[in-house]
Amino acid sequence: MFFFVVMKRFNICLFLLLITSVSLFAQEVDTIPIDTKNLEIKLKRSPLPSRTGSLIYKPVTILPIIVSEKVNYWKTRTSVGINVNQATFSNNWKSGGVNSLAIGGLVNYKAEYSKEGYSYTSEVILEYGKINNKDQLQKKTRDRIFWDNKAALQISKNWYFFGSVNFESQFDKGFAYYKENNEEKQSLISKFMSPGYLTESIGFEYKPTGYFSTRIGTGTAKQTFLLDSVYNERFNANHYGIPKNKKFRNELAFQIVSNFDKQIFTNVNLKARYQMFIPYDRPLVHVDHRLDVELRSKLNRFMNVTVTGVGLFDKDADNEIQGSQTLALGVTFVFPR
Repeated sequence: MFFFVVMKRFNICLFLLLITSVSLFAQEVDTIPIDTKNLEIKLKRSPLPSRTGSLIYKPVTILPIIVSEKVNYWKTRTSVGINVNQATFSNNWKSGGVNSLAIGGLVNYKAEYSKEGYSYTSEVILEYGKINNKDQLQKKTRDRIFWDNKAALQISKNWYFFGSVNFESQFDKGFAYYKENNEEKQSLISKFMSPGYLTESIGFEYKPTGYFSTRIGTGTAKQTFLLDSVYNERFNANHYGIPKNKKFRNELAFQIVSNFDKQIFTNVNLKARYQMFIPYDRPLVHVDHRLDVELRSKLNRFMNVTVTGVGLFDKDADNEIQGSQTLALGVTFVFPR
């Protein structure tokens, strides 16, 4: 029995040795060089095109591409708005009312230039509106011409040295209305360039963000014009601060102008401008204030709702605070979109 086991193991080892020898012999055969001198060997043609002979390279001059583009340092925006309000009642309308038609228009143009610490801003605001009620005199709802120009030179991160010139007046005649013998009467109190204001200012501007700035005009001059006589003892006793029989007045003053313009909610923009004017010849008894606020809500691409308010305190025009407020639904076109 032991003999058969030994023979079995011997046969297995002999078989493994035979397999290993055949493998080594095959490797040795693969490495034997073959003489192909008299053999006809046909190689398979490559499907890729081939070229025989020498290749000639010719240098090609590549011209640079010139792009005819220029950097535009100007940014402009123009908005044109139209508001129309109309109401009609039948003669037997028991709730009361009066037929009316109101039309208003607004043009706002703003151009800004900025390059290497120098900036220039020009803004034009033109407003005019009228309302016509049945059996009443026509009345203005808005009337303003405003043109502001400012050049600034950056002196630090948030501070600028600036110079500005702005002009303000109105398009149409302005009247005060009163009743006399149950009949509506009107009295002329203002017109174009009566009054008109021209203000020049130099100083420093603080601008920490793109939507807020404050000008501190240490050297400010303001000219008030009254080209046509609209003096009315009853409604305009102060005569806009201009002496009788005079058409011009110049004042030197300290001025502060703050501007805020930002989208505070989705499609809701708040724009405000505050101005304080302190004449140097009467700083303790005469300080002018003006606050303009506009809240605009965009309904769709063209329609919007606008609420505007103005608060004014100017002793040269009136000894009390003046105020106005308007609410309008209209169409506004903005260029560029």
